Amino acid sequence: MLLLMSPALLVVFVLLLIPLAWLFWQSFYGNGLTLEHYSRIWHDEIYWRTFALTFKISVIVTALTLLLGYPVAYVAAKLPRRSAIVVLMLVVLPFWTSVLVRTYAWLILLQRTGVVNSVLMSLGLTHSPITLANNQLGTVIAMVHILLPFMILPLYATMQKIPTDLMMAGSSLGGSPLHVFLRVFFPMSLSGVLAGTTLVFVLCLGFYITPELMGGGRTIMVSMVVARNVELYNQWGAASAVSVVLLLCVLAVFYIVSRIIPLDRILGK
Repeated sequence: MLLLMSPALLVVFVLLLIPLAWLFWQSFYGNGLTLEHYSRIWHDEIYWRTFALTFKISVIVTALTLLLGYPVAYVAAKLPRRSAIVVLMLVVLPFWTSVLVRTYAWLILLQRTGVVNSVLMSLGLTHSPITLANNQLGTVIAMVHILLPFMILPLYATMQKIPTDLMMAGSSLGGSPLHVFLRVFFPMSLSGVLAGTTLVFVLCLGFYITPELMGGGRTIMVSMVVARNVELYNQWGAASAVSVVLLLCVLAVFYIVSRIIPLDRILGK
């Protein structure tokens, strides 16, 4: 078995463990071993504000994807199999287009002369263009659209396993549809809710392309700080330290969630 696993283990070692070890080493290296990079993160207010903004946007995007994704997953779980397949195909259809293209599409739609502002002004809802792009609002809108399938799919996988007999039993005992949903269906779907929110939240923490384009330089997330430390300042140590802290945050999230549900439920296994 070890011999059969060796090719996969070699790929993991070369493409994951070695880069992580190099990243960890760089975070402690300057002109020799140093804690300067971590000290800068701890004392510099810019890093604190960047991490705070990253977590804030991640929470908002996760909450919005849950509010939008739960009804879609619920409807798909209640539909006949063929109709459910059509709904799921529409959910995963955006995956056929790259994140970069979808982000540019949102940039075109939300700009001051874009389709959204043109429609709002033609309907008389606004008298002048609204700033929907190059800010946090545009970043959140685009990230919600891109990450929504990652919320819907875990929810659907959990909901379709909930026996319909339990819902029928609740109704036969006099429960209204809302009461049966709140007391029977929703509690049984919480594992899917936790899996979806964890997956979306973790993906938000490391998102780069969408905040870079939709933020217009005003919405600085942690991934952008890492990129700028390397591209603009050639500070590999500082970038590595920020990356290590972000990685530790992700591992902490996974550890906390793993105390509630197994990680294989989050990873879709």
